[in-house]
Amino acid sequence: QVQLVESGGGLVQAGGSLRLSCAASGPTFSIYSMGWFRQAPGKEREFVAAVSWSGRATYYADSVEGRFYISRDNAKNTVYLQMNSLKPEDTAVYYCAAGPKYSANDYQANNRYNYWGQGTQVTVSS
Repeated sequence: QVQLVESGGGLVQAGGSLRLSCAASGPTFSIYSMGWFRQAPGKEREFVAAVSWSGRATYYADSVEGRFYISRDNAKNTVYLQMNSLKPEDTAVYYCAAGPKYSANDYQANNRYNYWGQGTQVTVSS
């Protein structure tokens, strides 16, 4: 069982930056692929970014490519999402997710991930 706790959300002006953290508890964090998703009011949850268990491979949604960066520190059981050049349309609740090392499901798919955090609110003002 993996428990995930997100932090780092808040209110920021357009063009600003935030760094989200997701701390994982439970054994063998390093064997999990990790992802970030977000859900804006009235919209479905969407993929933002993901990182492989080793940290060598990363994946991004087109809407955040070049602005957001995902990384992980397996020694600290933590995954990060550095968000730069934030836009009002980035406003959402951001969720951290953990999934198996290998899966038939793509990194961008919700159903790859077995464990989800409670989410952290990010609000970008114009």
